[in-house]
Amino acid sequence: MRKNKYILLLFLIPLFAFNAHKYYLSLTQIEYKSDTESIQIILNIFIDDMETALNDIHNIDLQLDTKKELKESDTYFKEYLKKNLHLKTKSKELTFNYLGKEYEGDNIFFYLEIEGVKSLESLEISSSILIEHFPKQQNLIKAKANGVNRSKLLTKKNDKALLKF
Repeated sequence: MRKNKYILLLFLIPLFAFNAHKYYLSLTQIEYKSDTESIQIILNIFIDDMETALNDIHNIDLQLDTKKELKESDTYFKEYLKKNLHLKTKSKELTFNYLGKEYEGDNIFFYLEIEGVKSLESLEISSSILIEHFPKQQNLIKAKANGVNRSKLLTKKNDKALLKF
């Protein structure tokens, strides 16, 4: 009887492995630097999720983090981020500069900066990153300004947050 249980387990375990749920999560880290009057942003996204979204939108084959990666990938990234990540302070839309990207493991890190921010008491953020392509996508926002840390988890149902510092 005990032997039958082990045999059954040997057959069931692989079945569960194929049904493993994938997490859809991005991390946006925001830090206000008063000495440079800038907001620095690091956005961390799974490479395969970003590639799937951009390939679908533009009907292309980016092949991110390979020797065959399209040379214009940064153009697609800038366009996508400007469409899906919005920041406001005191009802003023902020425009970020795309500084670049970096691949590390399964992740792509985007580096963004907003210059000319004299002070920051609150920040309204809207992130619809990957939500159109992955309905269970969650976008975690972690922000620091004036020595105060705030965080918020954004989803398809609630893709906006107001962070006060």
